[in-house]
Amino acid sequence: MNPFSSESAWLCLTATAVLGGMLLCKAWSSGQLRSQVVCLAGLWGGACLLSLSLLCSLFLLSVSCFFLLYVSSSDQDSLPVDQKAVLVTGADSGFGHALAKHLDKLGFTVFAGVLDKEGPGAEELRKNCSERLSVLQMDVTKPEQIKDAHSKVAEKIQDKGLWAVVNNAGVFHFPIDGELIPMTVYRKCMAVNFFGAVEVTKVFLPLLRKSKGRLVNVSSMGAMIPFQMVAAYASTKAAISMFSSIIRQELAKWGVKVVTIHPGGFQTNIVGSQDSWDKTEKEILDHFSKEIQENYGQEYVHTQKLTLPVMREMSNPDITPVLRDIQHAICARNPSSFYSSGRMTYLWICFATYSPTSLLDYILRNHFTPKLMPRALRTTS
Repeated sequence: MNPFSSESAWLCLTATAVLGGMLLCKAWSSGQLRSQVVCLAGLWGGACLLSLSLLCSLFLLSVSCFFLLYVSSSDQDSLPVDQKAVLVTGADSGFGHALAKHLDKLGFTVFAGVLDKEGPGAEELRKNCSERLSVLQMDVTKPEQIKDAHSKVAEKIQDKGLWAVVNNAGVFHFPIDGELIPMTVYRKCMAVNFFGAVEVTKVFLPLLRKSKGRLVNVSSMGAMIPFQMVAAYASTKAAISMFSSIIRQELAKWGVKVVTIHPGGFQTNIVGSQDSWDKTEKEILDHFSKEIQENYGQEYVHTQKLTLPVMREMSNPDITPVLRDIQHAICARNPSSFYSSGRMTYLWICFATYSPTSLLDYILRNHFTPKLMPRALRTTS
């Protein structure tokens, strides 16, 4: 019997096509296409694995399309700006700098926390943004500066409350084996990427609770995927991702929504300058023990430094996807808990999460391993 001979089957097939098409159009325009497609594929695959009849499968998919369409539509409802106040850390450059400008153009009252209030990034913000934007000296590793910034924010917003805090400030490091990364680098990454974000969160939470606002923490796809050579950076990003997941549940009862952003590879100043690379290389070599020297060799460290410009060139220069996701997290009535910004980022995270560890390790070892092996391994026959 032809499975499409039933009028009910044709009805379900038509409904699936219409609803699915509308869903994909909305997902495409909102940048959430990846997750929607994966959800639909998973539902269809599950129906096939359960050996359901064509009619039941189509009915299930139609209902799923309708549900996802409803969720997608409700997620696109944006709240009015109404000069809502937003604090952005790490606004000297990169994501934070561009986000501060972007939110200012949208009409938000922006507090741009910077590492150097007299630096070029801060000066550019003051020059090119409206009077609604305030530049705040805010080294997230210094509690006194965080508290001083809180006082200035509270004084300006008064009874309005703070709508959102975007913990964006972060540092990267010289890409090298975890054994060779100096402990000073581990501590610096943890101080900025994790402890800094946590302290900012704790200090500003009373203002967020008052407005039932948003806490947006910028993590990284490296928090979910064990790429080699970034042990210090990725570990701190994994820590902030778990912190976000826990505090998201704890703050739900107060009406505060917590969102985590996992960007892929984008061109920002987080990689550092040539001077910082040279300084870290020297620090690594100065701490070489005799055994480390024999196993790795200085040439191995120097070669790793040469990968930094390559990393920058391979990264996406267009940071619009990150800005779009953070804007959605701040403005949407029902934001997602997680956003994966960038090409292939969502698929990489899914693969790392669900694939067998042996397969993931095999792929990462064969495609993300340094071209030059340590000295001891090069001489071993």
